[in-house]
Parts: sequence; C-alpha cells; structure tokens
Amino acid sequence: MTGLLRKSLCTIALSLAAVSAGNAATLVEPTLHLKPQGEGGGRVALTLDACGGKTDTRILSVLVENRIPATVFVTGIWLKHNATALEIMRAHPDLFELENHGGRHIPAVDTPRKIYGISSAGSPDAVQAEVESGAAALASAGGPAPKWFRGATAEYSPSAIAMIRKLGFKIAGFSVNGDGGSLLGAKETARRIAAAKDGDVIIAHINQPTHAAGEGVVQGLLALKQKGMTFVRLDDAEDVGNDGTTD
Repeated sequence: MTGLLRKSLCTIALSLAAVSAGNAATLVEPTLHLKPQGEGGGRVALTLDACGGKTDTRILSVLVENRIPATVFVTGIWLKHNATALEIMRAHPDLFELENHGGRHIPAVDTPRKIYGISSAGSPDAVQAEVESGAAALASAGGPAPKWFRGATAEYSPSAIAMIRKLGFKIAGFSVNGDGGSLLGAKETARRIAAAKDGDVIIAHINQPTHAAGEGVVQGLLALKQKGMTFVRLDDAEDVGNDGTTD
C-alpha cells in the first residue's frame, strides 16, 4: 500500500468517525414548561410514564385520594396487562389524561443505536410505527385520541421530532426528572419532586411498584400539595417546549 493511499484511507476513516460522532451528538432531551401562574403557590404538571410491567398502586391511590391530576403516558404493553388500573383512571377523567408512550416502548430515534441500553427504533418507518401503534392501542382501550407523545427514554433525534410533529402530536419534554427512571431512592426522589417550582413539568414512573422511588414520588407530591401548589394536566395549561416539540 502506497503512502498516499494509506493517508487517503486514514482520512476517510477519520471523516466517517467524525460523522458518527456528530450523529451520536444529535440526540436531544427536550424540556417543557408551563406558563407560570405567578400567584398563590404556583402550579406544576405531573407526568407519569407507564412503560410496561405493573402499576404502582401507592402512587395511583394517593392521586385519587388527594385529587391530584396527572398526565399518564402509557404504552401498548402496559395497557395489555393493567386493566384494573386503567379502569380506575377511566373512572376519574377529571384527574387522569392518558397519552401516547408508544406501542412497544422503543426510543424515537431513527438511526440504529442504544439509549440507556434500549435499542432505538432505527429508521423513520420504525419511529412512525412506534408512534402510531401507541395511539392505536389507546384507541382500542376506548379512550379519546391522544394529543401528546413521549418516547421511551425521552430522547429523540431531531428528524424524528419533526416526523412526530407531522403526525399531529406534541412531544412531552419535562423540567424536573423526579425519579431518575425510577432508579433513585425514596429520599432523593421526594427531594427532587418537592423542590418543583411554578411552571415545572415533572416526570416520574408509575409502573415500578417494587422500587423505592415510588414512595418518594408519593412523599414529594404530598409535600407540594402541603405548600399550596396546584397540579394540572398538560392539556389544561399553556405550555412551551424547546427543540420544536410543541410549536
């Protein structure tokens, strides 16, 4: 191999590596804020992901008993195995807004990669299938058509965001990561949620009943209520998301 050819091949390899690194850096984790209330104790939106598995009845019971509204992002997987919890949510339409978390809990990223160990959709067609199958699952469950989408891991490729918006969905970011994917302890989860301020959108999980984080979610929410914070669902307040997710 000549020196010139070797140099050319090295240049190509470096260029490909740079492209790959650039693609890896294009994922975004959008934020979402409510328009601040500016009076009283303020208001926040509680959003809960129901990715799969079961239902944390600690959280669900406290929401019903304390009349705390929530926007719950459900997957087709969760809907198949949680009929009792779904019935409770349907019985309280003033509290629970059910929205689209995808058909199979696959990250809405249109290039092949892994996010937090979960394989992405990997192509535009697969992203579209994930979004549309999630909406279809909600329709089959007898609910109103969803208006919001949140993908698994809450990270997206910008091109996937544009596609999802064209499908007619706003994308739900957040401003407070309450439970770190349900992996945090109860004390830290409670601290994060209790620290939410006027206009914040909280993300936590309602599908991990054996995790300590669930108790922290309960404690944090009750602390906010004690402070006089008002809870609203996403559809009940004006909101602003970045990265083209809501406008």
